[in-house]
Amino acid sequence: MQEQQGRLVRNGIDNSTINGNTFQAGEMTVNLPPAPAGTQWPVVVGRIPPRASAFQPRAELRQAIDAAREQYGTVVLSQVLAGGGGVGKSQLAAHYAREALAAGTELVAWVNAAEPAAVTDAYARAAALVRVPGASGAVADVERDAERFLDWLAATERSWLIVLDNTTDATPEDLWPTASQSGRGRVIATTRHRGAASTGSDRALVDVSTYSPAESAAYLRERMDRAGCAHLLDEHAVELADALGRLPLALAHAAAYMINTRRSSGRYLELLRNRSRTLDQVLPARSGADGYRGPVATALLLSVDAAQQEDPVGLALPALRLVALLDPAGHPQDLWATESVLGRLSAAAGTPVEADDARDALAVLHAYNLVTLTEAPHREVTVHALTARAARDATPGDERPNRTAADALIELWPEEEHTDRELAAVLRGNGAVLAEHAGDELLDPAGGSHPLLHQLGISFLAAGLHTAALRHWEQLASCCERVAGAHHRDTLAARNSLAAGYHSEGRYNEALGLLEVVVADHERVLGSDHPTTLLPRANLAACYRETGRTAEAISLGERVLADFERLLGPDSRNALTTCANLAGAYQEAGRTEEAIRLRERVLAARERLLAPDHPDTLLARSELAISYSKGGLVNKVIDIEEKVLADTERTLGSDHPRTLTARANLAASYTEVGRTGEAISLLELLDTDAERILGPDHPKSVNIRAQLAIAYLDAARTREAIELNKRVLADRTRLLGPDHPDTLTVRSHLANCYWYAGRTAAATQLHERVLADRERILGPDHPDTHTARSNIAGCYRVTGRVHEAVAIEEQTLADRLRLLGPHHQDTVVTRINLSAGYRDTGRLNEAITVLEQVGTKTEHRLGRDHPYLVMARGCLATLYRIAGRRADAQRLMRAALADHVRVFGPDHPTTVALRETSVRLAIDPVPPAPSQRPQQRGRR
Repeated sequence: MQEQQGRLVRNGIDNSTINGNTFQAGEMTVNLPPAPAGTQWPVVVGRIPPRASAFQPRAELRQAIDAAREQYGTVVLSQVLAGGGGVGKSQLAAHYAREALAAGTELVAWVNAAEPAAVTDAYARAAALVRVPGASGAVADVERDAERFLDWLAATERSWLIVLDNTTDATPEDLWPTASQSGRGRVIATTRHRGAASTGSDRALVDVSTYSPAESAAYLRERMDRAGCAHLLDEHAVELADALGRLPLALAHAAAYMINTRRSSGRYLELLRNRSRTLDQVLPARSGADGYRGPVATALLLSVDAAQQEDPVGLALPALRLVALLDPAGHPQDLWATESVLGRLSAAAGTPVEADDARDALAVLHAYNLVTLTEAPHREVTVHALTARAARDATPGDERPNRTAADALIELWPEEEHTDRELAAVLRGNGAVLAEHAGDELLDPAGGSHPLLHQLGISFLAAGLHTAALRHWEQLASCCERVAGAHHRDTLAARNSLAAGYHSEGRYNEALGLLEVVVADHERVLGSDHPTTLLPRANLAACYRETGRTAEAISLGERVLADFERLLGPDSRNALTTCANLAGAYQEAGRTEEAIRLRERVLAARERLLAPDHPDTLLARSELAISYSKGGLVNKVIDIEEKVLADTERTLGSDHPRTLTARANLAASYTEVGRTGEAISLLELLDTDAERILGPDHPKSVNIRAQLAIAYLDAARTREAIELNKRVLADRTRLLGPDHPDTLTVRSHLANCYWYAGRTAAATQLHERVLADRERILGPDHPDTHTARSNIAGCYRVTGRVHEAVAIEEQTLADRLRLLGPHHQDTVVTRINLSAGYRDTGRLNEAITVLEQVGTKTEHRLGRDHPYLVMARGCLATLYRIAGRRADAQRLMRAALADHVRVFGPDHPTTVALRETSVRLAIDPVPPAPSQRPQQRGRR
């Protein structure tokens, strides 16, 4: 069960006000429930760095930081500790974090802010730990959970401290907390940047410089005393500190080197000076917020030289070079047992290296303060960003182990990400950092781009991070074209993936335009029968379907499926995906039985080849349920869809796009079987979620609004249905064009709303336009075309054009019997409408016969409580009474009325009309004719 959600109410308050559990900001009011029981306070998120040896309190600097905090009231002020690398910003922030915990602060979060994704992940974890209302804790929900956590920070009465360590210009503004209800919240950030991003109305910039001469001397004295090496500090100690620029990080490295090698400060200074020229060339002194000073790199590399002499000899430097390419926030220790890493270390050592040797090398680096080993799951090996930067800069380009690191990450990557989402998230972060550092090194025109680059994009999609995936593919396609050329196979593959990214974002026209070019390029470069060429052709077929070009989608999809089966086998993943897409095109074309056969085949194969809760298996089950629904098996569908929804939420999380689709499918089935109240409740929540997660113009968001309009009409909320349908019509016309099948469908829905509102002329005119368009675009035998004809017949009937209506319904029934069979739900509703026409023209026996032909086989297939069957029994009871068959009429009417109350509810317009008819049966020999029901054909 989901936790209680905060209630959001729009208001017109411009200035933020706070009172109790109510927080108002701008036009938004948030009424938060009390925090759920069970959270153990205080809560600590992230790993607060341990107190440095001989930590210097830096009293004067802390006074400046505290003064910056105290000059503001209840608005959260971020104290931004800005300075060059290694000045001790993180140690100061960690001191404040420990102080806050000691003072009783209820939440302290230490967040690595070097990458925006890491901030989002940390906020999502914090949301789960403090039980923020609505936070699911699923990997697919990280972005939404992070937003909820920021809202919670703004509204909570609890005290909190957020430390954003190592922020950059790329840290998004919306990831900075900006308000605290009671003034008990605080943000401390560290950065190497002094630009505009570090200042502003809610931030106070505090410059953090190097140690003072007194602090430098105190640090070295205390550090050496603790190690029992005070005798190593000679008359050159002050000179050494000055040579190191009194930089805390450099002093730490120098002290570690002196302790481990038992060198005096004089001897260390001599080494430092002898190597300064070369190191200055590798890492020259720079000015600016993120510049490094030469003495820092010198101290670092001298420590590496000492570490190289430790057992296992010669492994410290190659190990550090690998660490430096990965996420400073940490990577899995298991990486050091991969074949790729061990092979690289063996080559460096000139002898076979085992996993234990690699771990020993990490321990040496830890001892020399070059890396930090932690117990954090999947992030056991961390490194300071400055150390990593210095190590990368000091490594010649041709010696950087970019491909080794990429190979190792691929070795660790889970085959199915949903089986270990936390590991996948860490690997995704490390892969993104490595790709940034490696630049073009992972792009090889001769040997091909590294698989890691492709895996990153797939991982973003698997986590539901479609925007991140699209950004990745855009960058990769551009880089491949620049490095390898526009027609290189890596460029073609990246552009195909980019088109798939556009498709996943609902940007179908952009995907279509790109795919048509990509397919032509593949066929020209690789040949039309190459397996790689089939991928963009399959994607093009899927895109044809989404843009309403159904016939082209079927034609191309059938050819691609045959080619995949011939080249890769019928059970290959690509063949099954193409088969599922082709089934969808068949469904669009009204070829329901063929769609069911294909989707049953896909489900059977995926159940055989994959786990039952694998995302692809769940998708296949959901798509088959849609085809069953289109085939009239609605009651059979609901059980399937309820289970699919539960499994999808458990596997992917409640905000994953596939979960939204599963919820929409279930709501559509509820509507079709008359469970309108449940459908509306589900769709109203889903409408809000879809706009929040996907945006208001995403096709899924628009489709959900269309479904909600149908449900409103079924619930007799006609005015709401009209207004919502108008909005959907405008959206689809703008996004898809006036001739897209989805646009025609919502135009038909709007006409039905007019019909129910009594605006018959407007309904008739709009239905006639829809019919003409569907006959032109979809053809005369498409199910949607039949629906348009039936709806026009209904309009004709109520406006006195009864004989025209009967002729249309007779033809529609014949067509549906021919194409759909006698037991399809659309065939049943056509019988209801035709019987009404027969009754109006005095053909009473034919009216009764056409409904009596709805037999037990149809009830068995659709379920006795199918809405159309319930309506058919009510209409037949009325016709029996008109024909003088009073006993049959009364028996059937009692049962039909009970069915209406059970299926539609006692206040549904259809139930009310039938109840009135049942009353008149006792006094009126000729009850009014049953009304015709317009058909709604929504798209899921």
